This record gives sequence, C-alpha cells and structure tokens, in this order.
Amino acid sequence: MNFIQVTDTDIPELQIYHQMRENAFREDGSFIADSPKVVNLLLEEDIQVKSIFATQEYYEKYADLIQQKEIPTLYVASKEVMEKIVGHTIHHNVMMHAIRPTPTPLNALGDQILMLDEISSTQNIGAIARSAAALGVKSYLLPHQGPHPYARRAVRVSMGHIGLMRYNLYDDIFETIRELKALGYRIYAAEVTEDSTPLSQVKVADRWVLLMGHEGKGISKEILDVCDEVVTIEMEEGIKSFNVSVAASIMMYRFNHSF
Repeated sequence: MNFIQVTDTDIPELQIYHQMRENAFREDGSFIADSPKVVNLLLEEDIQVKSIFATQEYYEKYADLIQQKEIPTLYVASKEVMEKIVGHTIHHNVMMHAIRPTPTPLNALGDQILMLDEISSTQNIGAIARSAAALGVKSYLLPHQGPHPYARRAVRVSMGHIGLMRYNLYDDIFETIRELKALGYRIYAAEVTEDSTPLSQVKVADRWVLLMGHEGKGISKEILDVCDEVVTIEMEEGIKSFNVSVAASIMMYRFNHSF
C-alpha cells in the first residue's frame, strides 16, 4: 500500500479535505466521506476512491478491507494534524476522497423508486437515503437543482448507505413524471388533500414511484394533478404533518409491505 506520512499542513493535495463543503463538487464529481462506519461501508461498494486520509490506528484496524481496493494514495497523519488541515475538531479518524457514481438512467431504476420534489435540507436527503436502503427501496430520484445525494453532509447522515442505492437527477418534474408513466410506473404523491387515500388503504402497484414534497410547502396542486394517486398518513387530529424523512420512512415501509 502506498502510504504517505503527513506532517506538513500545507500540502496542496490535501486541501480537498478542507474545501469540500456540502454541494461544492469538483468537475470530476468528487465527494468526501467521513468516519469509519461511512468510509468502510462505501469501500465495500463499486466506488472509485482517490485517497484516504487517516490515522495509523485506522489503517492497522482495517488493513484487510483497504487492501481489497486499488487506492492510489493513503495519507497517514495524527488526529491533531488532520484537524489542522480540515479546519475544525473531528470526532473520527478517517476521511475519504472518492468519485460519486454515475447516475442510473431512468429506465434502469427498477420497480420501486423514491422521488423527491424540491427537498431543501441536505440532512433530509441523507436521512431518507438511509431509510430507503434499510427498507429495500434501492432507487433515488432527485431534482438536479437541489442538494446532491453525495453532498458531504448527505453522505454522513446516510451513514454511507447512499452507496447501496441507484440514483438519478432530473431537470423537469412534469416531463420526468410523464416518462415514468410511459415506463409503466404508478405515481403516488405523499400529501394531505380532501380526497387523498389513507396509507392503510392504498393498493400498491407492482411498479411504483413515491413522490415526497418540500419540507414546508409540500407538493403543488399542479404536480398533484399529474400524479396517479395522492396518499396521506393517518394522524391524530390537530397534528399537521411528520418531518419529511419520517414520513418517507413510514410510507416506504407500507409500500413494501402491502397487504
């Protein structure tokens, strides 16, 4: 393995670990993953790794896993040096610079898709990915203009489980829904309306898309009108809604355990 001992905090090649923030991607599609649990899970997936920046303790503990991947550069430093380069206190001992996977074409996403409309929180992007992976929903469809599923915080909150999912980024939601319908999907929108179907009563199609809306605004009437069915979670009177990541988890469980 190609280890490089780091004592100098001004090494240009390490600046990526300081500069990469949320949606700041380089032209090559770089992303940064943090912490052993996240990094190790991603190392088990088919993801191109550019470098790892970690303590000697990490390399010794996970030597067998690291040797399985062809990683060009392995930087070794004390935790103190890592913190100086990153620019803040860290509570782990490893970071990884990798290239986010190529998006999957719309027609290759499989029978079950979790779709987002204008979700603004990167944390919610990651939390939904973690729940989707846990519940067996393997495809993630997101707006191109929103937070990326491989943004640094999204990867961290997903605990690396985004690496288990196919993803696609769309530009026009109306055109995308039309394409999905042509591919044989039934489009279910998660929203509270006067004629929405209670979640406990929904009849789930074999090929489905579950559309979750904005954290505050929900899904617009114009979008609801082009969906096949609106579904709502039954709640106690006076309670308006769940957090979107919680709602997505409840609905995905129900959709994958239809009666």
